[in-house]
Amino acid sequence: MSCSYADGLSKYENKGICGLPEVHDQEDDLTIKVIQLVQWIRESKHVVVHTGAGISTAAGIPDFRGPNGVWTLEEQGEKPQINISFDSAIPTKTHMAIAEFVKLGLIHFVVSQNVDGLHLRSGLNPEKFCELHGNMFLEKCKQCQRLFIRGKASVTVGQKCTNQACLWRKPNGRMCRGKLHDTILDWEDELPEKDYELADAHSRAADLSLCLGTTLQIVPSGGLPLLTKKNGGRLVICNLQPTNCLPFVSCEHVPNNMNIFGTVFHLCQQQCTCAVQDP
Repeated sequence: MSCSYADGLSKYENKGICGLPEVHDQEDDLTIKVIQLVQWIRESKHVVVHTGAGISTAAGIPDFRGPNGVWTLEEQGEKPQINISFDSAIPTKTHMAIAEFVKLGLIHFVVSQNVDGLHLRSGLNPEKFCELHGNMFLEKCKQCQRLFIRGKASVTVGQKCTNQACLWRKPNGRMCRGKLHDTILDWEDELPEKDYELADAHSRAADLSLCLGTTLQIVPSGGLPLLTKKNGGRLVICNLQPTNCLPFVSCEHVPNNMNIFGTVFHLCQQQCTCAVQDP
């Protein structure tokens, strides 16, 4: 479960600002913003989507800094009451919409901070996204560096040895003999180099970055969307809580950027060009 994942991390004091009240745009304002976003997506040549824990709450996986988030409740000595296992969770309509948009060529790359593996389960092309904080269903051999997809979520976090042997066979027929490790980062771990380089390059190349369900507090991943704006692209943030980037996306002062205070499901449902159903 996501709480077990959180419990497995090292103790860390500075977990960011937690429990900010949620804000909801009025229905008419939300509709206007979604129409504008759809137009921007169609006009853009390179759209990058940045996803956070907020897109998985509809699957029963708690977020971290929302009113009922893991870190928010931890400050109160409590834990989330709704907490589905990673093994049982299925992709939400948001995940399926993103995967469909990629197939349609409307989204060109996805940068995810999530470890739940739901992007992979949604059918999203692995070449079209990177996971900066790891994946509960991916294990890596420390010797040959190959990745292996597992049917069940890892029971360890922090890139620890899972005691599983590497299954790769060398050209000479001998087994690798390496040991597999989980791919989940702990607080002080550096981001995987290849994934971060991809995220950085796509964020710089994007003429539109769309942030879904993230407060953008964790760095360096939280700063990537600003690279798009820095290079003259548009930045849209869809989150129910204010983010650190709010001053950069005020519609009143920066007309080419936008902040949407609406549910991710509502946003994706309205912007889809085809019916997207939960599996």
